[in-house]
Amino acid sequence: SFPLFNFSLFSVIICCILSSLTWHTLLLTLQYLSCCLIFILTFLHILYASLWRLAMVRKNKNRHSSGGRGGRIGSGPSSTVSCSIPELQKFVPGESLKRPGFVSAGESYIVKANHFKLTYNETLCRYHVLIDPKPTSAGDVMIQLAKLYGQSRLGGRLPAYDGKKSLYTSRPFPFTCEAFKVTLPDQENILCGLPRGKRHFRVQITLDKVLFGRIDSEEFYQAFNTILRELFLGRYCLVGRSFYKSQPGEGLKNCCGFYQRIQNTQMGISLNIDISCKPFINPLPVINLVALLLNRDISDDPFDFCERLKVSKDLCDVEVNFTLEKNADKKYRITGLTSQGSSQLPCPCDDSGTGKTVVEYFKETYRRTIRSRVPCLKVRDQEKPTTYLPMEVCEISDAKQISYLLSVACQHPMDHEKTILQTVNPYNEDPHAKEFGITFENKLTIVKGRVLPPPVLKFNDQGKVKEFLPKVGKWNMRLKQMVKGGEVNTWACINFASDITHAAAVAFCDELAVMCVISGMNFKGDPVLPLVNAKPNHVRPFLKKHYQRFMEILRPLHKELDLLIVILPDKNGTLYGDIKRICETDLGLVSQCCLAKHVLKMKPQYLTNIALKINMKVGGRNTVLLDAVVGNLPRVSNTPTIIFGADVSHPHHGEGRSSPSIAAVVASQDWPEVTNYAGLVRPQARHEEIIQGLFNENDCGSGCISGGMIKEHLISFMRSTGHIPRRIIFYRDVVSKGRLNMVLEHELSAIKKACASLDPIYNPQVTIIMVQKQHHTRLFAGNYGVGSTIFQSGNVLPGTVVDKEICHPTDFDFYLCSHAGTKGVSRPVRYHVLWDENNFTANALQILTNHLCYT
Repeated sequence: SFPLFNFSLFSVIICCILSSLTWHTLLLTLQYLSCCLIFILTFLHILYASLWRLAMVRKNKNRHSSGGRGGRIGSGPSSTVSCSIPELQKFVPGESLKRPGFVSAGESYIVKANHFKLTYNETLCRYHVLIDPKPTSAGDVMIQLAKLYGQSRLGGRLPAYDGKKSLYTSRPFPFTCEAFKVTLPDQENILCGLPRGKRHFRVQITLDKVLFGRIDSEEFYQAFNTILRELFLGRYCLVGRSFYKSQPGEGLKNCCGFYQRIQNTQMGISLNIDISCKPFINPLPVINLVALLLNRDISDDPFDFCERLKVSKDLCDVEVNFTLEKNADKKYRITGLTSQGSSQLPCPCDDSGTGKTVVEYFKETYRRTIRSRVPCLKVRDQEKPTTYLPMEVCEISDAKQISYLLSVACQHPMDHEKTILQTVNPYNEDPHAKEFGITFENKLTIVKGRVLPPPVLKFNDQGKVKEFLPKVGKWNMRLKQMVKGGEVNTWACINFASDITHAAAVAFCDELAVMCVISGMNFKGDPVLPLVNAKPNHVRPFLKKHYQRFMEILRPLHKELDLLIVILPDKNGTLYGDIKRICETDLGLVSQCCLAKHVLKMKPQYLTNIALKINMKVGGRNTVLLDAVVGNLPRVSNTPTIIFGADVSHPHHGEGRSSPSIAAVVASQDWPEVTNYAGLVRPQARHEEIIQGLFNENDCGSGCISGGMIKEHLISFMRSTGHIPRRIIFYRDVVSKGRLNMVLEHELSAIKKACASLDPIYNPQVTIIMVQKQHHTRLFAGNYGVGSTIFQSGNVLPGTVVDKEICHPTDFDFYLCSHAGTKGVSRPVRYHVLWDENNFTANALQILTNHLCYT
C-alpha cells in the first residue's frame, strides 16, 4: 500500500497544478488527457498491488501448512485458536512420508539380517466365530471343536484361531455358515470354576471375507501373524509375541525362547525371528528369592542398610500370598522392609493389646518359629494399611511381577546367528505351515549396507593432538585437551563406602583433580573442608548438615559449592538415587558419584571418564565436530538449528502405583557446534505416552499465558547463541504403533504452537524422527573370517547403516548401528522420519544422525 499512496499523492498534485491554468484552452485539453492517463495508471497499479498481496498470502499459507515434505498431516491452510496460535489440521489416514532416496555415502558393506523371506498362499479365508455362552478359554473350545469335527464337517482343514473372533483357513470350508456343539470334559469344566458335570457351547462359524496377499494389506499381516502363532501353541508357552519352553524346578530362572513377527519390507513379506529370554518362576518363599537377590544364605543374620534398600526396591509393589492363611487367594502388596528384626517389632495383627512382638505372635498363633533378626515385609491389603509379615511365610507366584530382576546372558554374534537358524528349521515341516503353503529360506537375508565415515573430532589447540579421527567408534584423551575446560574452584568429598579408608579416598580425590587439570579444566586442588566419612543410614539430614558447613565458609566469600564428589559402596541400593535427588532438587548441587571398586583401582581411563563427566556438568565442552566448526554439517551449519531429544520413562512394578511417568526433553544450546544440551523434565500421568508438557497455556483473566518445555528451550537457545532457530530437528523415542498418529499430531501441534507463542509469524521448519531401540532386528557380519569387516567382538562395524531390503518399501526409515558393540549382539537403532519440512536427503539425514552420536 505504500507505493500506491505515493503514486496517488503525485496524481493529486498534478491535477491541482493543471486546474490553476484552466484559462488556457490548450491547457484544458492537456488536463483532460492527463486525467485519463492518471486514471489508467492508477487502475493498473491497484491491479498489480492486489495480485502481489494475493501471492504473499498464498506464500504464507504454504509456509504455515506444509513447508516441505510432510507425512500423515494435511497440507491445507492452518486455522487458529486462542492467542493466535496456529492449529494443525488432522492427520490424513494412510498417508506417510515417502523415502527421498537411498544412502550412497560411505563404503559398501555386506551384512546379514535376521529376516527370512516368506512364500505363502496368496489367498486366505477369514471366518467370524461366535461362542455362546462366553467361555473362560475360547482357545480350549476351538481345540476341542477341531478334534471333533476336523476330518468331517471342517473338510480336513487346519484352521488358525486368534483367540477372539477370527478364524483363518487356506481354503474355504464346505459351508458358509454353520453351528457346532462342543462339550468340555469334566477336567476343563472344573478349571472353568463350574459345578461338576459338563458344559455345552454353541459355536457359530460364518464366512466373513476372502483375503488376498497384497503387500499393503494390514488384515493380511494380522492373519499371518495368527497363523504363525498357531504353529507353536501346543508345544510352547506364548508370552506376548515370544514362545518359551518353561523348565520345571523351584526358583527364578531365565528361559530362552524365540520371537517372531511378520513385517512389510522391500523384499516383500518377511519373518523377523530373534532369540529372547524371560524369567520364569515356580512358587517359592520370599526368603528364598531374597537369598538369590543378595547372593547369600539367609540364616538369622540381620540386614545391613544397603541390603535393606536393595530388597525394598526390588520387591516394592509385588503381590504375595500369606501361606499360613486359610484364604489362599488373598493377596498382600509389599510396600517395603522393616528396619528392625521381627523380635523387636510390635505385631500390628495382635488385637489383644498385650504388645507381643512378631516372633511371639506367630509362635503362639500359628506355632511357627520364625527368624528373629531378619527384617519383616511391610505389606498392605484392603483391610489394613500396614501389616508386618515374615519373609518365610510369604510366597510369590507370578513371574511377571519380578521380570526386571534378571539380566539376560550375552551371546557371541556367531552363536546368536546359529541359534536363530536352528529355530527356523522346524517351520517348513510343521503341518500348519504346509496347510498354508508357508516356506522359508533357511538362511539370513543378505543386505547391502554401508559404513558411514566417522566425524573428525576437534580438541583444544593447547593439546598436542588438535584433531582426531575415531577408529571403530573409540577414542581417548591421551595428548588431548577439552575444547572448553570448565572451572571448579570450590569442591568437597563425602565417602559413604565403609571399606574405603580415609587415606584411599583422599588419594583418589588428588588423582582426580590432577587428571582434570591435565585434561584442560581449571580445577583447584584443595577441598573446602577435609574429606568426610559418612554412613548411608540418614542421607538427607547428613547431606544438608554438611552443606550448611560448606556454605558457612563460602557464603562470606560470595561463592557457591561447585562440585560434590560422593564415593558409594558397590552395592548401594537406592543410595545413588537418593543422593542425586537431594543434590539436584533440594540443594542445587552438581554431584559426581564414584563406586568404591573404581576408587581403589584408580585406573587412568576411569579418571579420564570421570573428568569428562565433571567438565560437562560444570558447563565445559569436551569436544566438537570439525564439520560443525568448518560449516559442513548437513542442514545445520547453513541455518541456525536447534536439535531436540524427547522421551517418556514409565515406572515399573517396583516403583508403586502412585509413581508418575516422567517426560524429558533435551535441546542443543549452541550453534553451529550443537554439542551443549540442556534438559527439562516434567511428571505426567502414569503410563501416558504423549508428552503433555511440550506446550501449555493458562488463562489468567486478562489473556492467556503460554509456556512449556519447547518454548523454554527456544528462549534459552536464543539467549545463549543470539540466533533465532530456523530449523527444528526433533528426535522422539518411539511409541506404540496404535498411538503413533495421536502422539505425532499432539506433539507436532505443540511445537508449532510454542513457536507461534513467541511470534505469530515465527514458523521454523520442523523435522520429526521416531527413534526405535526396542525391536528385534539384528545385523550380523557378512563374513566372520574377514577381520576388516567386523568389530573385535564379532559385531558389525560402527557406522553401519541399512535402508534397503529389510526396511519399509516406501516410508523414510533406516537402521543405524553407530556404536561399537563390545558385548553380546549389537542392536541397531531404527529411525523413522514422520514429518520433514527441511527436505532431508537420505545422505544428509543419515550422516547428520551418525555425527550427532559422537557429540
